[in-house]
Amino acid sequence: MITIRRAEERGHADHGWLNTYHTFSFADYYDPEQMGFRALRVINEDRVQAGAGFGKHGHRDMEIISYVLEGSLGHSDSMGTGSTIRPGEVQRMSAGSGVTHSEMNASKDEPVHFLQIWILPEKGGIRPGYEQKKFEEEERRGTLRLVASPDAADGSVTIHQDVRLYSTLLDGDQTVTHALAPGRYGWVQVARGEVELNGQTLKAGDGAAIEGEPSVTLRGTGAEVLLFDLN
Repeated sequence: MITIRRAEERGHADHGWLNTYHTFSFADYYDPEQMGFRALRVINEDRVQAGAGFGKHGHRDMEIISYVLEGSLGHSDSMGTGSTIRPGEVQRMSAGSGVTHSEMNASKDEPVHFLQIWILPEKGGIRPGYEQKKFEEEERRGTLRLVASPDAADGSVTIHQDVRLYSTLLDGDQTVTHALAPGRYGWVQVARGEVELNGQTLKAGDGAAIEGEPSVTLRGTGAEVLLFDLN
């Protein structure tokens, strides 16, 4: 069964400096039918204006992944980490027992467009941690590149949950297929472009919950897609 969450059905807020869409309930947007999927709790698509961003604030017990589509995102935190995240780079911050951080547009001229993803950890109170890795376009084009996993497989960032996150770039009507083991679930999030998911059309901003399907097949041109394999 595939249940599509259309882009236009998401929660939305435009604060001027921030234009944000919420796939699941977040902040002032609340829908009891959209509280997440399995361990996946938040997928926010954010566009932040130049020189603006999220000032210092705190989190606990959450695996937070930032995935930049355009522009650059400046990060700093109470662990002493300072970095800039650009397209093709994946940032993982484990909030664990408690961390404060800020995420700011690193440019004074251009907006930044990124996805912020929250995954519930397998247990609470772990030591906070940070990781950032780059995955070249060539690694992701026409294939599903593992970018986050519980065991750092294939050079992916490590998350503290039984979730595997893949990224793919599909050009020229390319097709990729991922098998789902019995008892596993999938979530597809289209970051840009348009794809067919097991024959159903999804456009940028659309997501889809996948249950009881033996495999996921994505076909698209000029598309960037994230695939979550969840327990």
